[in-house]
Amino acid sequence: MIKDLDSEQKYSRTAYADGPRLLADIGATHARFALETAPGVLRAVRVLKCDDFTGIVPLLHSYLADHAGTRINHGAFALANPISGDMIRMTNRDWQFSTDEVRRELGLNTLLIVNDFTALAMSLPGLSGQDVMQVGGGAPAANAVIGVLGPGTGLGVSGVIPTLDGFVTLGSEGGHVNFAPADEREFAILQFAWKEWPHVSNERLISGPGMEIIYRALAERNGVATAGRSSPDIITGALEERDGLCLEVLECFSGMLGGAAANLAVTLGAFGGVFIGGGIVPRMAEWFATSPFRARFEAKGRFTDYLAQIPTYVIMTPNPAFYGVATILSEHLRGRSGANTLMERVQHLQHELSPAEQRVATLVLEHPRKVLGEPIAEIARLAEVSQPTVIRFCRSLGFLGLADFKLKFASSLTGTIPVRHSQVRVSDSTHDLSAKVIDNTVSAILKFRDQLDVVSIDRAILLLRAANRVEFYAMGNSRVVALDGQHKFFRFRIPTSAYGDSHLFTLAAELLKPGDVVIAISTSGELPELLAAVDTARAAGADVIAITSSKSALAKKASICLAVDHSEDSTTFLSMISRILQLLLIDIMSVGISLAAPEEGEPDARRLMISHLDL
Repeated sequence: MIKDLDSEQKYSRTAYADGPRLLADIGATHARFALETAPGVLRAVRVLKCDDFTGIVPLLHSYLADHAGTRINHGAFALANPISGDMIRMTNRDWQFSTDEVRRELGLNTLLIVNDFTALAMSLPGLSGQDVMQVGGGAPAANAVIGVLGPGTGLGVSGVIPTLDGFVTLGSEGGHVNFAPADEREFAILQFAWKEWPHVSNERLISGPGMEIIYRALAERNGVATAGRSSPDIITGALEERDGLCLEVLECFSGMLGGAAANLAVTLGAFGGVFIGGGIVPRMAEWFATSPFRARFEAKGRFTDYLAQIPTYVIMTPNPAFYGVATILSEHLRGRSGANTLMERVQHLQHELSPAEQRVATLVLEHPRKVLGEPIAEIARLAEVSQPTVIRFCRSLGFLGLADFKLKFASSLTGTIPVRHSQVRVSDSTHDLSAKVIDNTVSAILKFRDQLDVVSIDRAILLLRAANRVEFYAMGNSRVVALDGQHKFFRFRIPTSAYGDSHLFTLAAELLKPGDVVIAISTSGELPELLAAVDTARAAGADVIAITSSKSALAKKASICLAVDHSEDSTTFLSMISRILQLLLIDIMSVGISLAAPEEGEPDARRLMISHLDL
């Protein structure tokens, strides 16, 4: 668990070599900041009121004003808001901003923005018994799902799912599910809220503003004249003044929270426990321990015994979201394989570049997404340099060219999607198996992207552009890929054939000549018939491009190997993901061929064919 700088162990931890990291937990009411100087070490913790600022940039500048001489390269913010894409529009505050523009404004190399309860959920595995207060019975199961919810200005909801190599957090907006009353009194409160909103979510009532609504609703129901009270005043009135109406509000509030926690527990199967965060419940922790919360949590009819096994906790340690957001940032930086440091490399080497290359570097640092998405001609125009200068800039950084630079650069801007594999099981529902198939494929494609051999692809495209004839050899599941390639290449006016029968492609190989190209496709790369046909083709003077495993016999026999090293159990299932990766290589080569300028006398169809590709 992260502790403040006064921790006795603060000097025993190694400081970050690239300087402190900026952490923030920004809610609708308060924004909390800290500098993480080493793993688990915070300093300069400060709380600011959001009402004192017109936007997130003035808020950040106010905090950083005290650290003007400190170089900060990386930052991560937890935000009480759904996070989707670069543009953020806050739900409970009239602020909107571009993540990338804020990153540039602060001069950061990295800026991650995550949902605040995603960050809080990531903090849970690091909490100890001293950081929480258990309410009621139950014991956590090992390696089980954990739920978390917390009332504050809104109601945050998330969860943590253990995996073989860590934890996955849920990006959830579960606070916006419909509020369901459990008795006549809660129904009266719901009716009162309906006067203001046609849709009443849990967040409308199980939150600080919701507590104030409960107070007004119960006052009306009880015939008590009141001007209303703020949620801090209600807590004070109940616990210190023993005001009857305020106590009734807390009873309703804790019961509603118990019902919401129970719903989350049965939805997630949260046998690792349900944790209560946010700023409200810890203020009344001693009273809350004996409140109606736990009784309502277990009041689930046939599922009472189920819920009685699940422990519930109140998070008592201050600023737990700092731990979660720091963990997310560390995982991001550690998992970039150097890609995230690419911005740093550009920044550090900028002064060593030529004046023209420095203009390209400035464009990369100030408008990274534009550089990633635009062709070389537009990049050169925006930087006011020639196209060869753009290439020289990329080579000065150690890349082969712009394509190689963009490939490594892309992941530093799009963030990490964990490369995971989830086994499809017989018991899976259609929803589960659909999600697993899609997630497995997306993860494999991203891993494949990071491992692409751009040099081999360039060589393959050059061979195909000059080919007199192209023949595809494949059997079984890979034959679909060969037919797709034949369909695409034939439209380039290249004589093209596809053979899926071992006897036929052996005969066809004997007729090849120098200048012809064979594209041999095989997941295993060990089929004897295919290997024999490739030997025949090479003996006839033809070149062979192999789409296969890099360590296979076929790869060793080929002129060029385009590696697909995704392993699948093909004894039980078809090689689904490998086939998709093979198809991607066909598409990459097709686009590469279509972008070639036509030689003199060559029809324009090859150059313009990209508009007809089914990509």
